[in-house]
Order: sequence, then C-alpha cells, then structure tokens
Amino acid sequence: MAAESAKTPASGARRRRAAPKAGGGSSPHRKAKHQKSINLALQGGGSHGAFTWGVLDKLFEDDRVWIEAISGTSAGAMNAVVTAQGLYENGPAGARRRLDEFWRAVSKAGQSSPIQRSIWAQMTGDWSLETSPGYRFFNALSGLVSPYDFNPGNINPLRDLVGAMVDFDKVRASGEMAVYIAATTVETGRVRIFEGEEITLDSVMASACLPQLFKAVEIDGKHYWDGGFMGNPPLYPFFYDSPARDIVIVQINPVVREGEPRTAAEITNRMNEITFNSALLHELRSIDFVARLLEDGKLDPAQYRKMNVHIIHSRKRMRPLDASSKMNSEWAFLKHLFEIGRYAATNWLRRYYDDVGERSSIDIREMFQGRPEPKGD
Repeated sequence: MAAESAKTPASGARRRRAAPKAGGGSSPHRKAKHQKSINLALQGGGSHGAFTWGVLDKLFEDDRVWIEAISGTSAGAMNAVVTAQGLYENGPAGARRRLDEFWRAVSKAGQSSPIQRSIWAQMTGDWSLETSPGYRFFNALSGLVSPYDFNPGNINPLRDLVGAMVDFDKVRASGEMAVYIAATTVETGRVRIFEGEEITLDSVMASACLPQLFKAVEIDGKHYWDGGFMGNPPLYPFFYDSPARDIVIVQINPVVREGEPRTAAEITNRMNEITFNSALLHELRSIDFVARLLEDGKLDPAQYRKMNVHIIHSRKRMRPLDASSKMNSEWAFLKHLFEIGRYAATNWLRRYYDDVGERSSIDIREMFQGRPEPKGD
C-alpha cells in the first residue's frame, strides 16, 4: 500500500519486486530482445507533457528497453496512466496509440478554451500566451481570488477528459509495469505516492491540482495539491520496489536558466522552476549519498544498491518556452513538442543505450558542483 512518506533512498531498504525474465515469463509483452530494463520518471509541466509523449513514443518504437516501473507528476501522471492502459491492451503499439489519442483529445478540448494565443503571437510564431487577453485575465484573477470563490463548482474540463480517455480498471490491472503517482498532502506538506489499487481518477487529478486554479482534491479525508511541490517526479519508489537499477528522468523543467529574470512573468516562471525542481534535486543528492557510502564500504550491498541515473532532455529547444505556453494546447504546438521529444529520445538512445545497466550517463556530483545539467541538445 502507498503511504504518505518523506523517505528518500538514503533512509532504508525494502523488499524489491522480482524482475520478470526476458523472453516472456509472466509478462506477455516482454521479449528476448528486452535485455535491459529501466524505470521512467516523468516530470509535470502542463501541455509541455507532449514532449514526454514524444519521448515515450520513440522508446516504444525502438522497443529495446523494458520499462519496469513508471512514476509521474501532473502531466507526467497522465502520461503514465495512459501508457499503462495502452501496454495492457496491446503492448508498445497499444501505448503509442493511446498516447496519441490522449493528446489529440487534449488539443480538441482546448479549442473551446477562452485562453488562446493572440493574433500577434500567431503572426510572429510565438507559442507564448503572454499576449493573450484570456490568459492575462485568468492569471490576474488567480492571483487575487481563491478558486473556492471564482470556481465554487470546481469545474475542471481536464478531469472530464482524463475520466473519458482512461480506463482505470485496465491501468490497475496492468501488472507488467508498476505505476507511481505523486501528490502533495496539503496539511503536512509531505509527498504522497499512490500505487496499485490507489491509482484512480482522483489520485491523478490530485497530482495535477494547481491550488491557484482548483480546490484541493480530497481522498479518504485528506486534501492534496499538485505533486510537483514535493516530487517532480518521485524517484524513491524505484529504489525500494523496482528490480531495475536504472532511472531515466524525462526532464521538462530546466534546472538552470541563465540570466536574471526581470519581468513579473520571468520572476514567477523562475520561482516555479526552482520550486518544482527542488524535490528532484534532493532525491538525486540522496542517490549520490548512497553511492558514496557503498563505494566506501560503509553500507551493506545486500541491503542497498547503487542506482544508475539518466536524463532525457532538450535544453536548447525547451528552455525558450515560457510558463504561459504550458497552457497552450494547440495541436501544432503539441506536435512541435512531440517531435522535440522524439528527437531527444533518439539522441539519448544513440549516445547512452550502452550505458543502461552499466553506469550513469550523468554525473550527479558534477551537477551540484557547477554543471547542473548534462550536455546535449
């Protein structure tokens, strides 16, 4: 059972699931070619989650790695449950189809939103919504009025969309890949991981609940906000519960952004990036701490293990996109992000596939010594 937790990989060891054997076993979609297995950690980021869609599409098209477990927050949680349903239905091909259908539905639903790009943005090819009258109005409103006041009915079209697109019975029945969804407990400020039978529409919407826009999601008498505050994405369930030793983080939110933010929008955007990356950086430090203790012979390798860490990102192409574009659901924009994600995953497979199961493709220690992101496109 999932439980509210503040644990990190440094806090202890638990029993891990046994890895299915390559070539079949209890996993009908696992083939002999799946000699390498990974855990996927998916960040949240609104419509920027279409970048993750592209990454997943390429990984399933290539189909050389087996995904033992997947964790997600907000848009990452949605990608995770859609992936799980597709895998249950028809393996990698089913996952690719379901993800495509989901993001098409997101775009279609967004056509009726009052928040659209301005004519000027469309003419200049700017994906930002900063010049959108609708965006400016709702952005100003959310800073002054509580959603308990301006949205007393708690209307959430995204909830209706996810409920219509995802069969949670299939997600929960998808035993080939463990799913972990992160939310933040409002009362305690601690991360809550939902898994197994706890994966529901409510838990996914809790993971995506931005408190400026929606009422907290209540589950079993507790209230939850967006998981990005305390786990974007969560890593520690892999350390304890997955047989795979490799964690692949699909990064949407940049850790580093050069230059001093000066406008109100730039300052808010950078504050959100720092906040939503802090829990991830904390967990990476914990993983590195365990690795150091293992190298020094101060921990029992029978109880603790070194995890390999990898990041799929596209700094150059994603960093210019501002926070407002996370609410842009135009199909052209989503496809643009999708193609960036596929390109990033293609490069990662070409450069680092051989590292999987052997070593990390990033140096966590260097990340905290002045090079916070891996080199790449």
